[in-house]
Order: sequence, then C-alpha cells, then structure tokens
Amino acid sequence: MPFFSGNRRGSAGGSFGHAVLPTSNTKPKPLRKPSGIRRRNPFSPSSTFFAIGISLSLLLFLAVFLRYGVPSHVSSSSSASTSKSSQLVRRSSIRRATPKSDGAVAEGAKRSGGNISAATVDITTKDLYDRIEFRDMDGGAWKQGWKVKYDGNEWDEEQLKVFVVPHSHNDPGWKLTVEEYYDRQSRHILDTIVESLSKDVRRKFIWEEMSYLERWWRDASDLKRESFTNLVRNGQLEIVSGGWVMNDEANSHYFAIIDQIMEGNMWLNDTIGVVPKNSWSIDPFGYSATMAYLLRRMGFRNMLIQRTHYEVKKELSLYKNLEYIWRQSWDVDEATDIFVHMMPFYSYDIPHTCGPEPAICCQFDFGRMGGFGYEYCPWGISPVETNPGNVQERASKLLDQYRKKSTLYRTNTLLVPLGDDFRYVSVGEAEAQFRNYQMLFDYINNNPILRAEVKFGTLENYFATLREEAERKNYSVHGELGSGELGGFPSLSGDFFTYADRNHDYWSGYYVSRPFFKAVDRILEQTLRASEIMVSFVLGYCQKLQCSKLPIIFSHKLTAARRNLALFQHHDGVTGTAKDHVMEDYGTRMHTSLQDLQIFLSRAVEVLLGDIHDKRDPTVLAKFEPEQTRSRYDVQAVHRILDIYEGQARSVVFFNPLEQTRVEVVMVVTSTPDISVIDSNGACVPSQISPELQPSMKDKIFTGHHRLYWKASVPPMGLETYYVTGGFRGCEKAAPAEVKISPDLSSLSCPSPYTCSKLEGDKAEIRNAHHTLIVDVSHGLLQQIIHKDRRTTMLGEEIGLYSSIGSGAYLFKPTGEAHTIIEKGGLLIISSGPLVQESFSIPKTTLSKTPVSHSTRIYKGENTLQELLIEKEYHVDILGGEFNNRELIVRFKTDIDNKRIFYSDLNGFQMSRRETYDKIPLQGNYYPMPSLAFLQDTLGRRFSVHSRQSLGAASLKDGWLEIMLDRRLVNDDGRGLGQGVMDNRPMNVVFHILMESNVSVLPASTKKLTLQPSILSHSVGAHLNYPMHAFVSRKEESIASKPSLGTFAPLASSLPCDLHIVNLKVPQPLKFPQGQSAEPRFAILLQRRGWDSSYCSRGELQCSLVTNEPVNIFNIFKDLSVQNMKPTSLNLLHDDTEMLGYVGQQGNVGHEDNLLIYPMEIQAFKLDLQRRT
Repeated sequence: MPFFSGNRRGSAGGSFGHAVLPTSNTKPKPLRKPSGIRRRNPFSPSSTFFAIGISLSLLLFLAVFLRYGVPSHVSSSSSASTSKSSQLVRRSSIRRATPKSDGAVAEGAKRSGGNISAATVDITTKDLYDRIEFRDMDGGAWKQGWKVKYDGNEWDEEQLKVFVVPHSHNDPGWKLTVEEYYDRQSRHILDTIVESLSKDVRRKFIWEEMSYLERWWRDASDLKRESFTNLVRNGQLEIVSGGWVMNDEANSHYFAIIDQIMEGNMWLNDTIGVVPKNSWSIDPFGYSATMAYLLRRMGFRNMLIQRTHYEVKKELSLYKNLEYIWRQSWDVDEATDIFVHMMPFYSYDIPHTCGPEPAICCQFDFGRMGGFGYEYCPWGISPVETNPGNVQERASKLLDQYRKKSTLYRTNTLLVPLGDDFRYVSVGEAEAQFRNYQMLFDYINNNPILRAEVKFGTLENYFATLREEAERKNYSVHGELGSGELGGFPSLSGDFFTYADRNHDYWSGYYVSRPFFKAVDRILEQTLRASEIMVSFVLGYCQKLQCSKLPIIFSHKLTAARRNLALFQHHDGVTGTAKDHVMEDYGTRMHTSLQDLQIFLSRAVEVLLGDIHDKRDPTVLAKFEPEQTRSRYDVQAVHRILDIYEGQARSVVFFNPLEQTRVEVVMVVTSTPDISVIDSNGACVPSQISPELQPSMKDKIFTGHHRLYWKASVPPMGLETYYVTGGFRGCEKAAPAEVKISPDLSSLSCPSPYTCSKLEGDKAEIRNAHHTLIVDVSHGLLQQIIHKDRRTTMLGEEIGLYSSIGSGAYLFKPTGEAHTIIEKGGLLIISSGPLVQESFSIPKTTLSKTPVSHSTRIYKGENTLQELLIEKEYHVDILGGEFNNRELIVRFKTDIDNKRIFYSDLNGFQMSRRETYDKIPLQGNYYPMPSLAFLQDTLGRRFSVHSRQSLGAASLKDGWLEIMLDRRLVNDDGRGLGQGVMDNRPMNVVFHILMESNVSVLPASTKKLTLQPSILSHSVGAHLNYPMHAFVSRKEESIASKPSLGTFAPLASSLPCDLHIVNLKVPQPLKFPQGQSAEPRFAILLQRRGWDSSYCSRGELQCSLVTNEPVNIFNIFKDLSVQNMKPTSLNLLHDDTEMLGYVGQQGNVGHEDNLLIYPMEIQAFKLDLQRRT
C-alpha cells in the first residue's frame, strides 16, 4: 500500500497506515511551570482591593466637595469636550496592564519613537522549538500523536457541541489553470452548493476563494445569484476570508496580501453586501505572524490554520493549546490579539479531520462510496450508506472520534471540517454527504444520554458558540497570562516556519522554486503601486477635466492588474508549486498587466508634466515609452538602446514612488559614448559611461553599447526630467570608465573609447568614500570589506551547489552540505569611473557550463543612499542536464559571531529570529527570506542582505549567511504535483548589502528580542523594492536652451524616513465620475516603521523622523487639499477603528490633528483630494 494516496500533496487516504500506538506513561513537561491560579483582577468587584479603593475614593470626593463646592462651567466644559469627540485623538488603552515578571518575555516598555519592545506572552514559537526533541515518535493510529483516550464524564456538566463544516478547497491554479479548474469543477461546485443547501435549512457550507466566485457570478443566472445571496444572508453559507485567493504566507509581500484581500472583500461587499468575519487558511505551507496582524486590522476576530510542523501540533495538543491568542511579538499593548484555531492532524481532508484515527474517519467520507470518482479508503474499510439498521453503530463510532478530538481542546465546542480539494462537484455527491450525516446527527441528538449535539455549521457558528462558552466558563490554566481579547486561552507569538508534514520532509524548497516568477511578482507589485499613485494624482488634479478620462478608461485594466497580482499570491502561484503550463498562465497574466500598466504610466507622465487643461484625448498620448521593455512573459526586461545623434536629445523622465526626495545614481543604455546629460533647468550634469557587459557570452563580453550613469534628484512621489544629448555646447561629455581585465586581453578586444589594461596581482580593489572592497582575482569573489574608519569585515563569498534526492517543488532534501564550484581562473573585469566602480566575474567552475556570473558595484554619488551599500547582481542560468537535482546557493562567510542566529523578514513587514538547531536537519534550518536577512553579533556589528525577490536563507555555521538562488529538480516530491521543476529561466538576482555598527548598548534581553532593521536598512530595502520608474521620449528632440518639460512635485516636502505610504489609490475609479458621494473616493495606507534604536537614527540619511517632525496628513500635498478624511480598516470596509484594535484612536480626523500611529502599525484612511484653486 502506498504511504500516501488520494488528496493533493499526499494528504489523504493512507497517510499514516495501520500502526498501533504503544501505551506511553511519559509526557513532555509543560512549556511553563504552573504558578498558581489564574490572576484575579485586583480591580474586579469581588476583590478586597476594589472595596478599599471605592472607600478611599468616596472619602476623597467628600473632602473635595466640602472644600470647593460644586464645580462651575460644567456645560461649557462638556461642550468643549464634545466638539473634539469626532476627531482623531489619543485615548487610554482598554487593555489590561502588561505584567513585568511573567510570560515568555517580560519586556513591558511601550512602543515609543521607533523602538520596539517585546510582547509578554505565554508561549513563543522559539519556546516550542527549544523544548521539542523532534524525535518523530510513532503514535499508532494517530501516527504523529498518541493513543487518545477519554473517561466519559467530561461532558456531564456541559454537553459536547459539534459543528460539522462542509467545505471545498478550490485552488485557483495548481495542476490545471484557474480557468480550466473553473470549467471542469469549480462552477459545478458552486451550482451544487446553491441547489443542495436550498433543499434543507439545516445544511451549511463555507466558501473562500473570490476569484472563482466572481467568475461564477458572471455566468450565473439571476435566479442562481438570488439563491446564493439568500443562502449567505440566512447563515447557511458563509464566505470565509473572502480574499481573491488563499494566499501564500512565506513568499508574498504584505502589499500584495493586503491588496488581494481588499480586492476580494470589496467585490464581495459590493456584490452581495457582506464582509467576512473569519479567516480560513487550510493549505498554505506554514504561517506568518504578519497575516494575523493584517487580518486583525481588517476587522477579523478569528482565524483557522492547518499546515504547521507536526511536532508543534503534537506539543500544543498535549496541553490543549491548539486554540490560542496570536499576538505580534512587538505588541506590548495587546492590541493585535486575534483568536486562532489550529487543526490538530495531518491534513484537512475527511480522514484527518473527524478524529485521531483516519482509518475510521475515512469510513465517514461518503463521497468515497463509489460513483463519484474518488479513491476508496486505503485502510481497507470503505464507507457504507447509513440506514436504520446500522445507524446506532455508525453514530457511536463517529461520536467516539469527535470525543477523542475534543480532548485536544479546552472547550466543549468542537469544529469538524467536512471536505477536501474540489469536493461537492455533483449534487449526487453532496446529497450522499448531507443525507448520511443528517441521519447520524439525528440519532445522536435524539439520545440525550450521549451528551452531544451535532449539526452542520459554519465557521461563524463555531466561533460564536465557542466564545459564548468561553465567556461563561473559565478555561484558563494556572499561571496563564492569556488575553483581554478572549479569556481562557494562552497567548502566543512567533511564526510557523519551516513546515514539515512528516519525518524529515521540510517544505523549504518552495521558498526558491521558480525564482524567475517570484521576481516578476515583485515587478508587477511595484508597477501596480506606481500606477495606483498615478491614478490618484491624475484624478486629483484633473477631476472633471478632459485628462480625467485617462484613468477612468484605464480602470478595467487596472482592475485586471490588481486581480492578476492577487491571483499569483495563491499558495501554488508565488510558491512556484504548480505545473509548467499553469506557471505559464500565471506568467502570461502578469506580463499582460505589466504591459498595460506601463502604457498607462507613460501617458500619465505626459499628463502630469503637461497642461492639465489640454483638450486632447489623453488615451492617445504617445510621447513617452518605458525605458525598459519586456518582449515575452518568460524573459527579463531589457533596457532600450537610446540612439543619440549630434545636436539631438532624448528626454528621460523618472518617477520616484517613495515619500522622500531621492538622490540616486541612475542608468540608461546608449548606442554612442559621445553624450552629455542636462537637467530640466538646462544645467549640465556630470556623467559616466561604462561598457555594457553580456554575462552569458564569455567570448563576446562587450555588447558595443554603453551604460550612461549620472546622479539624479527626484522629488518625493514626483517626476523629474533629464536630457541625454549629443554635442550640447558647454557640457563635458560623459567620462569613460577605466577597464582592467584578468587574466589578459588576448581573447577580448577593448571597446572604444575605453582604456583597457591587464589586471595585475592576486587582489583587486573597488572603492568609494565609505568602503574598499577586496576581490580575489583568481576566483572573482569578494574577500574583505575595509570601512572608512579602517575597520575590516571578512566576507568570504562562495558559490556552491547542493545535490539532492527527493527534493521537489515543495521539499528541499539535500544529500549533504553544499560544495563550492568556483575554481581558479575565469574572467574578471574591473571598471572604475567617477560615479560607479564594478567588478564583473565569469568564474571558472567544476562544471562544463558556468551556472552564474556576477557583478559587485559600489557607487560614488555624494549624499546618495547607494554610496552606503554594496550591490551584488548574480546572473543565474542552470538550464542543462548537469544541473539536474541541484540547488545553487551563494554563501557569505563573515567574521560576525552570530551563534548561528539570524533574522529574516516576514512578508517585508517585520523580522523574525531564526536559530539553527542541530536536532533539525539542514533543510529544516532554511527559512523564507522575502526581502531581508541579517546577522548580528553581541558587539552590534550587523551584516544585512536585502533582496528584490523572495528566496530562502540559512545560517548553518557561525558567521555564515547562505541564500539559495535557484533549483532544478527532475522528480516529483510526492506532494501531488506530479512533476519536478525543470522550467528554469535565466534571471538576475540583485542584493543590496549593508554593514552597520550600533551606536548604543544592546538591551540585556536581546536573546529574546526579535531585532528590527535600522532606519538606514529600511531605506535601503525601500529603494531596492520600489525603484524609480524611467520613461524615455520616443523621438529625438532638438536641444533647446530651456527644456520644455520639467518637474512634478505633488508633496509639500519629504515625509519622515520612518513613515511609508503603502499605497495611495482610488479603490473604484469607474465610480469616480459619479460626482461627490457620501463616501470618500480615495484611500491612503500608511505604515510607521519600527526600527532598531541602538543604531544611528538617521544612518547618515538626510531625513527626519515622525517623533521629531509630526505629520499632518491634511498638509502633505502641495496643490491638493485633503477633505472628508476618516480612518478605516486595511480592507477599507470598517470605519470603527476601536473594533480593529488600534490603540489610541477613535473617530474622524480633524484638520489640526497630527498623525497618531504607533511604530509597526499600518493604518488606512479614506479621503477626498481636490485641486487647490
């Protein structure tokens, strides 16, 4: 019998065989030593302290009354107070005080400035990993647990309440494309739901994916739509989560997560008039704390998750901690608390959800009775039709499983999912499930002696009943801190990576699978954000003018771009775990949207730099085109070649999508070296040319084109124009870089007009005012960094390959450590100029084909962020048979004593502490790195690597930071995909490396504290992930003494460095022309970054901080007035900020109010923008 069978990713059927659990008398010790009963609130009415306090208060009141009499001006005082009630004001937190001495971490300081303290909780995921032995003990029928027993009297006082929740997990792309799945299965499932639920009001169902519902809604008849809506409104059908997809939580960026939930939730609210309350996330491969935060700030109160490490599930089950309050590790105010239900068993399919014994639970999957196309139960006993003759025996067996499962939780309210991938395709299948279960329910419910009530339910039914029970009964464990959100459950902080479903099968491979498309994902994200901002500015400035037609007509393509980005956040999309033709479908959709957005941006640039009163049709403007172009969905963008002739010029416009003025060395590619640069005022700008290099052709390394560099300054969220000219009188031509080559010049001809020479010695240097980089000439790799204060950092760069057996799209299963592949020899080119110095290497390797070439760059632009960092660019190409079952890595071997502890980000939003454990295999010590990883020692030396795409990282030895670049795998890894990963594409991976030293002593609790980036590091990450967008004129122009185009500067000034505009958008641009509505038509999402205050607050940056310069949103725009502003949820659907958990905020925002937002928080506001007259 196969170990796994049935459901996707091997999660159903015979997953854990017939083993019988030997009785064990030993149990692990609890995470925390019990410390007495749950604290009694000293201010509760039953407390002695409360009585004494009341008495003293009365005595004090009488004394004041007798001395001063009745206070005057009560009415005026009240009136003044009331007049402020609608404004955004600080209010006292209703949370209870944070204890200073108990819990997993006892840092009680409030969030102030940018500094972050650690939250106090009962459990951290670090605690769990420290104490779990990871021995993978065979538990018998419940293979990853133990033999579950109960006494039988557990329900004497409170009967067991069971909610069986029918569901169907519909992947928007996996083995089939989203459209193929819709045609073959999903549309039939939605039809079935409507028909089957309409037959009996006792039937319930939940649905998650709005991508399919929206598609079905377009096809459905009015009668079906009405029936569906009625089922939702009467509570039979609940929409859970309501995102466009069930997003991945390892690779997805928080911008894209917010956007995909917003897209689904807003469509649902507009179409059916409901907003989801509960989150259902059963299939992502590990869970991020960021998701819990975002959901809480969208108005969700409850979450359900499934795929966590099987040893973590077991540990939590032993102490009935599978339901807990998830708190952010930095939240000292308990303001982010959200209730979580973790499913206890291996899978979300029916054999693994009714109870701990899958062989029995499978007998109650009535879709397997035959005729519906599902496999029979692999344990050998299949389900049978329930009838009066067997109902007693069948009901008793089912109830036994429910009782056993309930012992793993604290309350007597139990959740039992009833579904699987693409289930309920036919009415016949649905009837088999509903009919048989209803007969079993009726028998149980009609026998009071069984002390159980069982019925179909939704997530809302379950969570509401559980909360009601928890409010009535105290389920707290002695000494437990719990939460003010809901009593009776432990508080927990941390994340659930890296996921393992059995043995040493860790799902760390998908952090890197299909890295080409992971990169495209971020490019689409940054381009969509830029387009949203441009739509807002064009509509803000144009209003009812002709130019407002541009974004309104573009609205359909903007919506498509939002939805294509949202679709790729699916947990088989950005993860790279779908079949080849499905990845092609995702890639084609993203490519189409990128093309559409670039066309819009090119026209919006012309509108904003021109006369907004122009009567021409803005949809036919064609002065500009994107500076980069992409010909197909599966190739990288390339720079356009600018042909510049004597006496002519090409204008280059830069859009800066960030909130601060951007001074940056920029680059375009030209066909001629005899060129100059002038700015929009006609002033000459110093520039540099370097030969363009071709990484994939060693024998023809120089393309004959030239990279033109100059230092540009672009206003915050604005536009700036420069001109690349041929023969502009009075301006010096671009300075050519000096080129040095190793081993010699014999195989290469030096391109004109450069001076080339042989690179002498075994070491080479490239330098600027801040760094001198030492490069090993024979290997072409970085060796050392010498800082401007003459301190040195060892930096042994290595490139290596893992060999693997069993790795696939999901799993990383190396056969040993990675082996370096770089040998002496190869080609090294050093180019040095006044603005950029670069080391370019095509190394010699142990393979017949070199899988990687790479550049190391430092910049010399004074007052630029770039001069503080080191840029690494790897051109990766592992196509070919010799890379089969290999995984390519780069490793930085530093002299930082980090104790094998490093920090990687969660979704670009926050950091998470990672520790390498010997008790876990190598692959389990790999973690997601969506955008940043850093090492740090006790002296405060920090080595950070920022990435512009999601990858995987580890610190396997002291001082090492290892990052996987690509993987090529022949075989399937047994998780249902049915193929390996062989569709690799050449790609560039870009890192920005930052070396920092702290300026103050680290807190004593650093070992427990999750460290955060510095302000400088935040800025480096923002510049890498939100690069400037460049546009070039299609035609050459005559050089004029005064250029025709100039600057667009929409902000009054730069915003503080720790304040980030996550998005500025018009959520529904099609509705914009409908005149002034009661609801504001724009939305802005703001994030106040939390930063490590032990590092220089500005990090040599020319910027302010919110603490020093408070921000009034009404004043941030120069020519646009902000009106009708009010806080809202991150999905823009809840205006009650108190129910969202924000500390210190209520009501609308007054014109005199400064922004009140705590570090780490993201807050959304609705508003209107009007051009000032």
